Amino acid sequence: MDKITVKNLKLFAFHGVNPEEKENGQSFFIDVDYYLDIKKACLNDSLEDTVSYAKAVKTIRRVFTEKSYDLIERAAQVVADALLEEFEKIEKVEVTVKKPEAPVKAEFDYMAVTVLRERK
Repeated sequence: MDKITVKNLKLFAFHGVNPEEKENGQSFFIDVDYYLDIKKACLNDSLEDTVSYAKAVKTIRRVFTEKSYDLIERAAQVVADALLEEFEKIEKVEVTVKKPEAPVKAEFDYMAVTVLRERK
């Protein structure tokens, strides 16, 4: 199985359990690896035989920003579900949501959650 990667997609959203996170929002970074068979695309050089990362990013952006979630766990799940639902060529998807501005009194790069989901 082959893999296409979207790395550090920056999106602004209103996820979090604290009122100020829902009111002010913050930046998140998303990594997505989606797995599919792209042998035909490699031979034919045809976009029809793969999943366009531009279309995948459009889906990620839409579902990640259209609602507010308390947990980045839920936000990651919604992204994974949408990619599997909208692109039947995708067999498996790994989504990492990074929260660099998490309200934690400590020095860190980011907090993150990763979900791995497969087509059933």
